[in-house]
Amino acid sequence: MSETTPASGAAEAATEPFRYGAALAAEIESRWQDLWEKEGTFNAPNPTGPLADGSAVAAKPHSFIMDMFPYPSGTGLHVGHPLGYIATDVYARYQRMTGHNVLHTLGYDAFGLPAEQYAVQHGVHPRVSTEDNIANMRRQLRRLGLGHDSRRSISTIDPEYYRWTQWIFLQIFNAWYDEAAGKARPISELVAQFESGEREVPGGRAWAELTGVERDELLGDYRLAYSKEVPVNWCPGLGTVLANEEVTADGRSERGNFPVFKSNLRQWMMRITAYADRLISDLDLLDWPEAIKLQQRNWIGRSEGARVDFGVGGDTVTVFTTRPDTLFGATYMVLAPEHALVDTVVPAEWPTGTRDEWTGGAATPAEAVAAYRAAAAAKSDVERQADAKVKTGVFTGAFATNPVSGEQIPVFIADYVLMGYGTGAIMAVPAHDSRDFAFAQAFNLPMRCVVRPTDGRGEDPHTWDDAFDTYDSVLINSERDGVSLDGLSVVDAKARITAWLAEQGIGEGTVNFRLRDWLFSRQRYWGEPFPIVYDESGAMHALPESMLPVEVPEVDDYSPHTYDPDDATSSPKTPLSRNEDWVNVELDLGDGPKTYRRETNTMPNWAGSCWYELRYVDPVNSTSVVDAANEAYWMGPTAEKPAGGVDLYVGGAEHAVLHLLYARFWHKVLHDLGYVSSVEPFHKLFNQGMITADVFRDDRGFPVPAAEVEEIDDEFFWNGEKVRREAGKMGKSLKNAIAPDEFADEYGADTLRLYEMSMGPLDVSRPWDARAVVGSYRFLQRLWRNIVSEITGELVVTDEESDEATLRALHKTIDGIRGDMANLRFNTAVAKAIELNNFLVKRGSTPRSVAEQIVLLIAPLAPHIAEELWRRLGHEQSLAFADYPVADPAYVVDETVTCVVQIKGKVKARLEVSPAISDAELEALALADPTVVAAIGGAEVRKVIARAPKLVNIVTG
Repeated sequence: MSETTPASGAAEAATEPFRYGAALAAEIESRWQDLWEKEGTFNAPNPTGPLADGSAVAAKPHSFIMDMFPYPSGTGLHVGHPLGYIATDVYARYQRMTGHNVLHTLGYDAFGLPAEQYAVQHGVHPRVSTEDNIANMRRQLRRLGLGHDSRRSISTIDPEYYRWTQWIFLQIFNAWYDEAAGKARPISELVAQFESGEREVPGGRAWAELTGVERDELLGDYRLAYSKEVPVNWCPGLGTVLANEEVTADGRSERGNFPVFKSNLRQWMMRITAYADRLISDLDLLDWPEAIKLQQRNWIGRSEGARVDFGVGGDTVTVFTTRPDTLFGATYMVLAPEHALVDTVVPAEWPTGTRDEWTGGAATPAEAVAAYRAAAAAKSDVERQADAKVKTGVFTGAFATNPVSGEQIPVFIADYVLMGYGTGAIMAVPAHDSRDFAFAQAFNLPMRCVVRPTDGRGEDPHTWDDAFDTYDSVLINSERDGVSLDGLSVVDAKARITAWLAEQGIGEGTVNFRLRDWLFSRQRYWGEPFPIVYDESGAMHALPESMLPVEVPEVDDYSPHTYDPDDATSSPKTPLSRNEDWVNVELDLGDGPKTYRRETNTMPNWAGSCWYELRYVDPVNSTSVVDAANEAYWMGPTAEKPAGGVDLYVGGAEHAVLHLLYARFWHKVLHDLGYVSSVEPFHKLFNQGMITADVFRDDRGFPVPAAEVEEIDDEFFWNGEKVRREAGKMGKSLKNAIAPDEFADEYGADTLRLYEMSMGPLDVSRPWDARAVVGSYRFLQRLWRNIVSEITGELVVTDEESDEATLRALHKTIDGIRGDMANLRFNTAVAKAIELNNFLVKRGSTPRSVAEQIVLLIAPLAPHIAEELWRRLGHEQSLAFADYPVADPAYVVDETVTCVVQIKGKVKARLEVSPAISDAELEALALADPTVVAAIGGAEVRKVIARAPKLVNIVTG
């Protein structure tokens, strides 16, 4: 019988009415999806609460499997999107069949700028468009047969969900990090310390004397969520500020490609830096790819050094340096253009003797600083840190005092110093830092060698081509009354000078991090409102839990107030501020009704995805964020996962820093405050690759619809025009997306699942090949034919006993596939299943016992056809919880293995021996073999090395 595709197979429908084709697949798949939904097949019971079913779930091994949150796009899914979802479904089904209570569901990350922009462009409220998109995605994913517990699915825009997002924000707002205890504690404990005098209020005033605003400012220096005026990335074209991670390397917005400028604005911040050490150290507890761990470590950027105070006029500027040993070599200072002290230290006139190259051509220091700041604001942090050959900066007109040498050194501002690292100020040691060296050369600044060169270059930096930077040398030119570093190694000098600075009260050893506090404000409409109000004095008040959720209000215009993209002087106006009735509200917060003003910023789109794993655990809990027993059951620490967390989390590597870091921070705060037992949210992380597809471009370089391109003699044409082919990501913008609905119409969902799992290792990207799809489709057709007659629809399996060859083929396949399933090697699992099925085709008949086993083997991969065949084989219950096949070891071990016999390192014979043969038996067998005897030729056998069952090495004299 010929193999056919759906198109050619349609003609045979009349003669082969039970042939497995697109129509039959669609009928089977729809029927089983309806049945799974009706019976709640994939509903996972909790130990307690509304989702408990009375069974003893605590005694059953559990498996919590998660996909990274999808964003409900208006264009729906293409076949590249479900790759990870299918993989987690395959693994979840395998886990159920191996006796686990499996929690597997999917929610939607639905707040954020994309929905807001779509709404503005199409005149549809973002809630309407987002809910429509969610419904469409749910429909598409249901058709793929994903075994989700639909009761646990959530959306971040549901008020009952973001009620708890706001509640978590309040826990963070009402907490501070106690360094002594090494964890977060309630802010009320800190207030009590100020009230009692146990902790002194800065300035010597009593706590009771402070106004509400003053208390806010003081507590803001401690709170884990605080409001403060900070340098931010202001994007006039989008009308909002952006996190550093949302700005491209060339200083433009990741979304929309608008210019981004540095601006000082009052914003909500999260003090993630308090957890920097723990965020690094606890990576060792996680089963994550090393590449992802490295990215997080590099992003956090831990470095040890010292803080040093420099006097600048009547002010103090603190710098952080990893090389305090070079302090005697600091010949100038550089501040970030945004540094708060710049305006304070700038004099009215240039000091006598100021060099022309230091002023930038400005008449006064203030003019020079203003012009330079404007230029620096237009650059991204990446651009500013790039090692450009030309260094820029201007002299502030101020001088600092080097605290060890007593010298007066000029203070510059330069864009290569960032407020986002250290203190926003550096001591410049040009002789021993390449960037400082280049700057000193550009501005004709002095340089002093304080670490003896070991490469013969001499000790005058002005004759060098670059700085001398090493730890493998000794200090020179570093002596003053009371302190001398000369002759010390770099390591010893660092220790000596750090101790001296602490003794003098002008510095201390410290650890610094590249990580900055998390910018948590957005000037958008479509986001979670903050549960914060302000009284008439401007003092802030956290709303009580009883007033949550603060729902997103209706506004006449929900588009952001945008500006000329190049208008760096503009400032944000929030859409929520347009609803005056919502902004100004009368509340009774315990001291009678008063009028308050609501916070009109919204939370970033990251907020809802920082904790959704907890809501999956307890989705209908209305009294707490998560029940302790349910969290401990699904996520609590065990011997296998010491920090607890989700058992398997699958998603793209592009979330290595942002989402994963933010979620870890929120989870640790909740752990410190006693709300969760797990220390980390995600125990095992797996990054799936992506599906790529051919992109076709015309002469202008624009993509053309891939589906309309014709291939003629190895060349490609669209509408008669020759186009070029290249590899690219699948997506709407490249016009090469293939909807899963189309594919399922033509082949069925099981074929899509099987093909995507067979394309290659799950963690690597792979190209979509429409021609290769047929191989997966034909495998399912052959499997069907081995069990069901295409003519009558009756079973064609036999009740005969399986011969040894069949049993060996079956159990070796079972053994191999179980290992593949457990380790997410689905491509090789598919290959083994195909090999076994082909064995059955060649055999000519399929014993019922073997048919049942192969159906169970492929059930996680192609669940619809497997359920149908299982039912036809006489089983009334779904195979979702049937026992996954277990191999019989007697049939897995080969009957014989080949043993190589070497004489003087050369192969002389090959023997077929039992796998269980001993070394002594193997040695005797080899020495008795005629071929070996002839090869020895009567020579003395000096030594025999036997390594059963595969090697014998004979040494002759």
